[in-house]
Amino acid sequence: MSLDPHRPAEISAEELAAETALYEPFTQAVRELVDATIRTTVDPDTIRAAQAEVEAITARLRDSQIDGSIGAHFGHGRARQPWGNTVVGVRNPVAPPLDPQPAGDRLGEVRAEVVLGAAYEGPPGLVHGGVSSLLLDQMLGNAAAAARKPGMTAYLTVTYRQPTPLGPLRLEAWVERTEGHKTWARGHVIGPDGPTVEAEGLFVLPRWARDLLAARGATEVPPTFE
Repeated sequence: MSLDPHRPAEISAEELAAETALYEPFTQAVRELVDATIRTTVDPDTIRAAQAEVEAITARLRDSQIDGSIGAHFGHGRARQPWGNTVVGVRNPVAPPLDPQPAGDRLGEVRAEVVLGAAYEGPPGLVHGGVSSLLLDQMLGNAAAAARKPGMTAYLTVTYRQPTPLGPLRLEAWVERTEGHKTWARGHVIGPDGPTVEAEGLFVLPRWARDLLAARGATEVPPTFE
């Protein structure tokens, strides 16, 4: 399988479904382990035994692995699969995961629902401010991609309106305007009492990406390009 991040190997819809069915529940199991690690109150002997089991499982998984990060080394159709992504990655137990979907009438608007538990805590009972910023960075980037004007974050301005409680949250993002290879987007996190965090950002398609697309004779940018 090709590991070129600029030209990911193509897989079929069947292969994609099989990969998803294999790794999605496995990653969720590890995600549950992280939550259990934070909240467990079992006795010391049980902790030590569990540690030995986890170390043994880790050693088994290390038997065969790629060098470096997983990147977006395969795709289906025009969609890359960023499965190592720390926000949306199917194979990343650090990811909540977020699943932004096109919605609404605004340009490039995307929405997502997520439940943030103990692993994302900052102040007691509240989401860490850096986590909110992380999620909004991804959401605004997805909005730009949904408008077929993707790019990398040039700047992100985050305003914290009120504390964000752990638990179920809704996120929304949309494109404000575009200008050539530049895209301006906005978004917010919505808790049970309304918006908690707002963000605005500029996303720029870098020169290397523009040159790469030109070399391929592409007339438009794939919506999932990042």
